[in-house]
Amino acid sequence: ISTTPPQKLIIALSGASGVELGVKMCEAIPEGIELFVIVSKGAQSVSAKEMSEDFEAKLERIKRARKTLEIFSELEIDASVASGSFGVDKMAIVPTSMNMLAKIACGMSDELISRCASVMIKENKKLLLSPRELPFSAIALENMLKLSRLGVIIAPPVMGYYAKTSDLASMEDFVIGKCLDALDIPNDLYPRWGMR
Repeated sequence: ISTTPPQKLIIALSGASGVELGVKMCEAIPEGIELFVIVSKGAQSVSAKEMSEDFEAKLERIKRARKTLEIFSELEIDASVASGSFGVDKMAIVPTSMNMLAKIACGMSDELISRCASVMIKENKKLLLSPRELPFSAIALENMLKLSRLGVIIAPPVMGYYAKTSDLASMEDFVIGKCLDALDIPNDLYPRWGMR
């Protein structure tokens, strides 16, 4: 009998275009991983403009389909996941707004997402950021370089044309699959190089 506790993963949705990517990433997480989702006010606002399905209803549907999923607002700064002693293993912020990127790079933690990110950095745990902007300013690039040097995974939603994606859904699957690869989470969301 295995006594290894299940991995704990946070997926945070910040207020950048591409909130659907974060939601789809939540759907792709294997059942054996404890999932905690943090939703920013910005993500709620963006989702109303970008998503065809009601954002909160979709998250609730994902929650009902899983054994383990807790959803937090960014305002719940005292949530369990805000403490290093809770033992979160990995965190992804998908998408990552430029504001969130800057806050994390400067060590600010004035809401739950940036607080959890700062905990991941201080505990030397895996943190993945998916900055969603085009083009990147020199300030954003400096922030990404600073965080990368601290071991943060910088994974913007960039296409890999070898996957021969034919529509938006398959492009999103590719991006999510690559993010999950970077977090060592098994998936079969996209065709691997040389395996078509």
